[in-house]
Amino acid sequence: MSRRPVNPARRLVGNGGFSLAGAFPAKTRSSPLLSLTLVLLGAFLFLGYLYSGSGPKEVVSKIEGEFSGTLEVQRAIPTLKKAYGDSMRKVLHVGPETCSVVSKLLKEEETEAWGVEPYDIEDADTSCKSLVLKGLVRVADIKFPLPYRSKSFSLVIVSDALDYLSPKYLNKTLPELARVASDGVVIFTGYPGQQRARVTDLSKFGRPAKMRSQSWWVRFVLQIGLEENEAATKKFEQATAKGSYKPSCQVFHLKSFH
Repeated sequence: MSRRPVNPARRLVGNGGFSLAGAFPAKTRSSPLLSLTLVLLGAFLFLGYLYSGSGPKEVVSKIEGEFSGTLEVQRAIPTLKKAYGDSMRKVLHVGPETCSVVSKLLKEEETEAWGVEPYDIEDADTSCKSLVLKGLVRVADIKFPLPYRSKSFSLVIVSDALDYLSPKYLNKTLPELARVASDGVVIFTGYPGQQRARVTDLSKFGRPAKMRSQSWWVRFVLQIGLEENEAATKKFEQATAKGSYKPSCQVFHLKSFH
Protein backbone atom coordinates (compact mmCIF):
# COMPACT_ATOMS: atom_id res chain seq x y z
CA MET A 1 0.00 0.00 0.00
CA SER A 2 1.45 3.39 -0.94
CA ARG A 3 1.63 6.04 1.76
CA ARG A 4 -0.02 9.42 1.28
CA PRO A 5 2.51 12.28 0.93
CA VAL A 6 2.82 14.41 4.01
CA ASN A 7 1.59 17.97 3.67
CA PRO A 8 4.66 20.18 4.46
CA ALA A 9 2.34 22.80 5.89
CA ARG A 10 1.53 20.44 8.79
CA ARG A 11 5.06 19.59 9.98
CA LEU A 12 5.21 19.22 13.74
CA VAL A 13 7.31 21.63 15.73
CA GLY A 14 9.07 20.99 19.01
CA ASN A 15 6.16 21.94 21.31
CA GLY A 16 3.66 19.67 19.59
CA GLY A 17 2.02 22.42 17.56
CA PHE A 18 2.01 22.89 13.84
CA SER A 19 4.33 25.18 11.91
CA LEU A 20 2.59 27.97 10.02
CA ALA A 21 5.17 27.96 7.25
CA GLY A 22 3.37 27.84 3.92
CA ALA A 23 -0.06 28.01 5.54
CA PHE A 24 -0.99 31.23 3.74
CA PRO A 25 -1.21 31.72 -0.05
CA ALA A 26 1.88 33.31 -1.59
CA LYS A 27 -0.11 36.26 -2.94
CA THR A 28 -0.84 37.49 0.65
CA ARG A 29 2.84 37.90 1.49
CA SER A 30 4.04 41.47 1.48
CA SER A 31 6.85 42.61 -0.73
CA PRO A 32 10.29 42.83 1.00
CA LEU A 33 10.69 46.30 -0.48
CA LEU A 34 7.34 47.41 0.99
CA SER A 35 8.27 46.02 4.42
CA LEU A 36 11.60 47.85 4.40
CA THR A 37 9.87 51.09 3.39
CA LEU A 38 7.38 50.81 6.26
CA VAL A 39 10.17 50.13 8.79
CA LEU A 40 12.15 53.17 7.65
CA LEU A 41 9.04 55.35 7.72
CA GLY A 42 8.25 54.23 11.28
CA ALA A 43 11.82 54.97 12.39
CA PHE A 44 11.69 58.51 10.95
CA LEU A 45 8.33 59.21 12.60
CA PHE A 46 9.64 57.93 15.96
CA LEU A 47 12.75 60.12 15.84
CA GLY A 48 10.67 63.10 14.80
CA TYR A 49 8.41 62.59 17.81
CA LEU A 50 11.35 62.41 20.20
CA TYR A 51 12.97 65.58 18.87
CA SER A 52 9.78 67.64 18.93
CA GLY A 53 9.84 70.02 21.90
CA SER A 54 13.10 68.75 23.39
CA GLY A 55 16.80 69.21 22.91
CA PRO A 56 19.21 66.58 21.64
CA LYS A 57 20.61 65.93 25.13
CA GLU A 58 17.18 64.98 26.45
CA VAL A 59 16.65 62.63 23.52
CA VAL A 60 19.92 60.83 24.21
CA SER A 61 18.92 60.53 27.86
CA LYS A 62 15.54 59.00 26.98
CA ILE A 63 16.96 56.52 24.49
CA GLU A 64 19.89 55.33 26.57
CA GLY A 65 17.95 55.35 29.85
CA GLU A 66 20.51 57.51 31.59
CA PHE A 67 19.65 59.91 34.39
CA SER A 68 21.09 63.44 34.32
CA GLY A 69 20.70 65.53 37.45
CA THR A 70 22.09 68.54 35.59
CA LEU A 71 19.23 68.45 33.07
CA GLU A 72 16.74 67.87 35.89
CA VAL A 73 17.90 70.99 37.75
CA GLN A 74 17.63 73.12 34.62
CA ARG A 75 14.10 71.87 33.96
CA ALA A 76 13.12 72.42 37.59
CA ILE A 77 14.29 76.04 37.93
CA PRO A 78 10.84 77.64 37.37
CA THR A 79 9.31 75.20 39.86
CA LEU A 80 12.06 75.86 42.40
CA LYS A 81 11.44 79.60 42.10
CA LYS A 82 7.75 79.07 42.88
CA ALA A 83 8.58 76.89 45.88
CA TYR A 84 11.43 78.94 47.35
CA GLY A 85 10.60 82.49 46.26
CA ASP A 86 13.18 84.95 47.61
CA SER A 87 15.42 82.07 48.67
CA MET A 88 16.44 81.75 45.01
CA ARG A 89 18.23 85.09 45.14
CA LYS A 90 21.71 83.65 45.88
CA VAL A 91 22.11 80.08 44.66
CA LEU A 92 25.07 77.72 44.76
CA HIS A 93 24.94 74.70 42.48
CA VAL A 94 27.24 71.77 43.22
CA GLY A 95 27.77 69.06 40.63
CA PRO A 96 29.28 68.08 37.28
CA GLU A 97 28.62 70.45 34.37
CA THR A 98 27.73 73.18 36.85
CA CYS A 99 28.53 75.83 34.24
CA SER A 100 25.36 75.00 32.30
CA VAL A 101 23.24 75.31 35.47
CA VAL A 102 24.89 78.56 36.56
CA SER A 103 24.43 80.04 33.07
CA LYS A 104 20.71 79.26 33.15
CA LEU A 105 20.25 80.58 36.69
CA LEU A 106 21.95 83.86 35.78
CA LYS A 107 19.29 84.42 33.10
CA GLU A 108 16.60 84.46 35.82
CA GLU A 109 15.54 87.82 37.21
CA GLU A 110 16.90 88.78 40.64
CA THR A 111 19.02 85.65 40.85
CA GLU A 112 22.75 85.44 41.49
CA ALA A 113 24.44 82.10 40.97
CA TRP A 114 27.70 80.33 41.66
CA GLY A 115 28.87 76.80 40.99
CA VAL A 116 31.25 74.18 42.32
CA GLU A 117 32.56 71.61 39.85
CA PRO A 118 33.72 68.52 41.79
CA TYR A 119 35.81 67.28 38.87
CA ASP A 120 38.19 68.76 36.31
CA ILE A 121 36.94 71.10 33.60
CA GLU A 122 39.86 70.84 31.20
CA ASP A 123 37.48 70.24 28.30
CA ALA A 124 35.24 73.20 29.26
CA ASP A 125 33.93 75.48 26.52
CA THR A 126 34.59 79.22 26.26
CA SER A 127 31.46 80.17 28.18
CA CYS A 128 32.40 77.92 31.10
CA LYS A 129 35.97 79.22 31.18
CA SER A 130 34.57 82.75 31.31
CA LEU A 131 32.52 81.86 34.43
CA VAL A 132 35.66 80.43 36.02
CA LEU A 133 37.65 83.59 35.28
CA LYS A 134 34.88 85.70 36.84
CA GLY A 135 35.03 83.60 40.00
CA LEU A 136 31.47 82.35 39.59
CA VAL A 137 32.53 78.73 39.08
CA ARG A 138 35.39 76.94 40.77
CA VAL A 139 36.74 73.42 40.96
CA ALA A 140 36.74 71.95 44.47
CA ASP A 141 36.84 68.47 45.96
CA ILE A 142 33.56 68.24 47.88
CA LYS A 143 34.99 65.57 50.18
CA PHE A 144 36.70 68.46 51.96
CA PRO A 145 35.34 71.72 53.48
CA LEU A 146 33.94 74.13 50.91
CA PRO A 147 35.84 77.43 50.43
CA TYR A 148 32.88 79.56 51.60
CA ARG A 149 31.78 81.14 54.86
CA SER A 150 28.70 79.88 56.68
CA LYS A 151 25.40 81.00 55.14
CA SER A 152 27.13 82.45 52.08
CA PHE A 153 24.17 81.41 49.92
CA SER A 154 20.43 81.41 50.41
CA LEU A 155 20.00 78.03 48.69
CA VAL A 156 22.33 75.17 47.74
CA ILE A 157 21.33 72.77 44.96
CA VAL A 158 23.33 69.59 44.43
CA SER A 159 23.04 67.06 41.60
CA ASP A 160 25.09 64.21 40.11
CA ALA A 161 27.64 64.45 42.92
CA LEU A 162 26.53 62.81 46.18
CA ASP A 163 25.77 59.47 44.52
CA TYR A 164 29.48 59.02 43.81
CA LEU A 165 30.42 59.40 47.48
CA SER A 166 30.52 56.63 50.07
CA PRO A 167 28.74 57.20 53.43
CA LYS A 168 32.17 57.91 54.92
CA TYR A 169 32.45 61.11 52.88
CA LEU A 170 28.73 61.91 52.82
CA ASN A 171 28.95 62.27 56.61
CA LYS A 172 31.11 65.34 56.02
CA THR A 173 29.91 66.65 52.67
CA LEU A 174 26.17 66.91 53.35
CA PRO A 175 26.55 68.89 56.61
CA GLU A 176 29.04 71.11 54.78
CA LEU A 177 26.45 71.92 52.12
CA ALA A 178 23.95 72.76 54.85
CA ARG A 179 26.54 74.98 56.56
CA VAL A 180 26.97 77.34 53.59
CA ALA A 181 23.19 77.65 53.01
CA SER A 182 20.88 79.94 54.95
CA ASP A 183 17.50 78.67 53.68
CA GLY A 184 18.09 75.06 52.73
CA VAL A 185 19.62 72.37 50.52
CA VAL A 186 17.93 70.68 47.55
CA ILE A 187 19.22 67.27 46.45
CA PHE A 188 18.52 65.80 43.00
CA THR A 189 19.33 62.09 42.98
CA GLY A 190 18.35 59.09 40.89
CA TYR A 191 16.15 56.17 41.79
CA PRO A 192 17.69 52.74 42.45
CA GLY A 193 18.13 51.04 39.11
CA GLN A 194 18.66 54.24 37.12
CA GLN A 195 21.99 54.56 35.33
CA ARG A 196 24.02 57.71 35.07
CA ALA A 197 27.77 57.54 34.49
CA ARG A 198 28.86 56.06 31.21
CA VAL A 199 31.83 53.73 31.11
CA THR A 200 33.98 56.51 29.64
CA ASP A 201 33.17 58.69 32.67
CA LEU A 202 34.34 56.21 35.31
CA SER A 203 37.91 57.49 35.17
CA LYS A 204 36.56 60.96 35.93
CA PHE A 205 34.17 60.02 38.73
CA GLY A 206 36.39 57.33 40.24
CA ARG A 207 33.49 54.94 40.83
CA PRO A 208 30.05 54.21 39.39
CA ALA A 209 27.12 56.10 40.86
CA LYS A 210 25.20 54.34 43.63
CA MET A 211 21.51 55.18 43.49
CA ARG A 212 19.98 54.91 46.94
CA SER A 213 16.37 54.48 47.98
CA GLN A 214 14.20 57.11 49.64
CA SER A 215 14.22 55.20 52.92
CA TRP A 216 18.03 55.10 52.87
CA TRP A 217 18.24 58.88 52.44
CA VAL A 218 15.69 59.52 55.18
CA ARG A 219 17.64 57.38 57.67
CA PHE A 220 20.96 58.90 56.67
CA VAL A 221 19.75 62.51 56.93
CA LEU A 222 18.41 61.88 60.43
CA GLN A 223 21.58 60.05 61.41
CA ILE A 224 23.82 63.05 60.65
CA GLY A 225 21.53 65.52 62.41
CA LEU A 226 19.81 67.20 59.45
CA GLU A 227 16.07 67.68 59.00
CA GLU A 228 13.66 67.69 56.10
CA ASN A 229 12.39 71.10 55.06
CA GLU A 230 8.72 70.13 55.17
CA ALA A 231 7.42 73.55 54.16
CA ALA A 232 9.62 73.64 51.07
CA THR A 233 8.73 70.03 50.22
CA LYS A 234 5.02 70.85 50.32
CA LYS A 235 5.40 73.98 48.17
CA PHE A 236 7.53 72.11 45.65
CA GLU A 237 4.97 69.31 45.37
CA GLN A 238 2.16 71.84 44.92
CA ALA A 239 4.13 73.64 42.21
CA THR A 240 4.83 70.40 40.32
CA ALA A 241 1.16 69.42 40.53
CA LYS A 242 0.12 72.70 38.89
CA GLY A 243 3.02 73.07 36.44
CA SER A 244 4.47 71.15 33.51
CA TYR A 245 7.60 69.93 35.31
CA LYS A 246 7.33 66.35 36.55
CA PRO A 247 10.47 65.05 38.30
CA SER A 248 12.05 61.94 36.82
CA CYS A 249 14.27 61.57 39.88
CA GLN A 250 14.14 61.90 43.65
CA VAL A 251 14.18 65.44 45.04
CA PHE A 252 14.89 66.05 48.72
CA HIS A 253 14.55 69.36 50.57
CA LEU A 254 16.65 69.80 53.72
CA LYS A 255 16.93 72.54 56.29
CA SER A 256 20.22 74.36 56.73
CA PHE A 257 22.11 74.58 60.03
CA HIS A 258 20.95 77.46 62.23
